[in-house]
Amino acid sequence: MNFVFLSPHFPPNYYLFGTRLASFGVNVLGLADEPYEMLRPELKNALREYYRVGDMHSYDQLLRALGFFTHRYGKLDRIDSFNEYWLETEAQLRTDFNITGIRTDSIARIKRKSLMKDTYVKAGVMVARGKVVRTPAEARKLIKQTGYPVVAKPDIGVGGANTYKIHNDAELDDFFRTKPAVDYMMEEFVDGVICTFDGLTDRDGNLQFFTAHQYSQGIMETVNNDSDIYYYSLRDIPADLEEAGRKTLKAFDVRERFFHFEFFRRASDKQIVALEVNIRPPGGLTTDMFNYANDIDIYQEWARIVAFNQFGAEYSRPYHCAYIGRKKHRSYRHSHDEVLWELGSKLVHHEPISGVFSAALGDYGYLVRSPEMAEIKQFAELIHQQA
Repeated sequence: MNFVFLSPHFPPNYYLFGTRLASFGVNVLGLADEPYEMLRPELKNALREYYRVGDMHSYDQLLRALGFFTHRYGKLDRIDSFNEYWLETEAQLRTDFNITGIRTDSIARIKRKSLMKDTYVKAGVMVARGKVVRTPAEARKLIKQTGYPVVAKPDIGVGGANTYKIHNDAELDDFFRTKPAVDYMMEEFVDGVICTFDGLTDRDGNLQFFTAHQYSQGIMETVNNDSDIYYYSLRDIPADLEEAGRKTLKAFDVRERFFHFEFFRRASDKQIVALEVNIRPPGGLTTDMFNYANDIDIYQEWARIVAFNQFGAEYSRPYHCAYIGRKKHRSYRHSHDEVLWELGSKLVHHEPISGVFSAALGDYGYLVRSPEMAEIKQFAELIHQQA
């Protein structure tokens, strides 16, 4: 099997997808603009060959790279980067080279929030009222139904970037004067906590691994208010969240892929309301959280599915695992060294976070785990306490 790993060096923990594939005898073919000498040794050892392009945004260069791989190794079986940013590029390459996976005829409904909403509705999952608005008149017509506040977000966008909470007519006018020149989805504001349904399916769409997470606050609020965030895995998944997640999984026909489905649990009535679909691994260090919460190797199990369509791990969620982020310009009561000392063995991993993710996740991330939710919240309070 020939697997083209697009941008295999980023984010840093994703090199494990390549090493695990190689361990099962898959030809892992790296393709990126990073100098080869800058790749970590484990990744170099996993790659059968590495093709460096001058510009990852030049489709012609990517075409030539895949043509080279095809000439050297024969039919290309898979291509992936596991990153939202490259989803459309991957779909186009799969289409042009007849590679299994998401192609151009199905990419729109997992990129456009408006089409996601349509699919949620067909699946019988509750959604916030909203639609794409292109003029102030269209927006005001919607707001007559929903009232203020409303949330405006790019129909195609990632991670809360360029997302606005609009409270009144003056802010609405400001939004239309200054918004980027892209389609915007406008929705009623849902007051609630964000929870997710995450997992991995096999080639036939069978659910092989799943878990759920809850956030301390929304990504939009974290980015717009420049505040701290933490989120944690649930040991017991609420039945209504799992039901909504399974309906969504079936509606989007997810095969041989990770998924990350986002929902609100509405404060007023505790109902699950759909937010967004991502047909990729959840961002940041969440795949590592899968492992620490369950004592498994999800990278290996994904590779096993790709190579053999098998999932070999058993899991029972013995721990809550939490990501707790810090921002370098904020002043905290406890130093980094004090945090390491205080948390001891409950701290299972920590590392700097790439600037691409720092607005949402912070500049430094800590992973902690415990069987007890109360302890997880104590850890978050310790790490986030201000000076």
